[in-house]
Amino acid sequence: MLPYKSTYIKLFPVLMKKYMIEQFGKEVTKNAFKKAPAIYKEMLNQVDDIGAENPMAGNIYMAFVLMAIWKASDGAIDNDRYRIVVKNMITKSIARKFVAKNDLNKPDGVSISRQRMQKMKDWADDHPEYLDKTWDINFDDNLHKDGFYYHFTHCPINTYARRYGYLEVLPVCCELDHLLTQANHGRLIREYTLATDGPMCDYWIVPDKIENPK
Repeated sequence: MLPYKSTYIKLFPVLMKKYMIEQFGKEVTKNAFKKAPAIYKEMLNQVDDIGAENPMAGNIYMAFVLMAIWKASDGAIDNDRYRIVVKNMITKSIARKFVAKNDLNKPDGVSISRQRMQKMKDWADDHPEYLDKTWDINFDDNLHKDGFYYHFTHCPINTYARRYGYLEVLPVCCELDHLLTQANHGRLIREYTLATDGPMCDYWIVPDKIENPK
């Protein structure tokens, strides 16, 4: 269980509305947005407790909005068009001004992003009571010369999706990783995701000006 927060469930529909109507029409959009908040609250009550102060909790709050809207459509939202909606929300709406928190091409860009993830790992390490619930972030600074790399083998969003029937839409949520990295002038190179039955979710994040990262 996570405490209910209305920020994302109120904000995302505003940012998504134009692109939802373009792909699915006004009626589907209206009905999905109307039913989604109740589903969202239920999801937060059902999800494993990862700690209300967990700095990774925002990932759940964001992904669950997308999952709740998908569920609320009663099958009217397909993944291919939903991907377009999510991409447009991140790249074309006012959201693009807020998700670009760092420029990975700047001299300290990579280290800033690396340090941000380190803080999240440190929080998890300092709270062993959530060890089997939260993300297990593992760094390997020797694997690549460019950018930085980490992976995890446990994701509470993946666990929830498999438990409650949201696995179909989960890959759309995972694509936020690519979109948010691109917004920060980076590129996410990955081989696996748990959502597609991989052994892990891997993240090799490099500045987008590097053509052939090593």
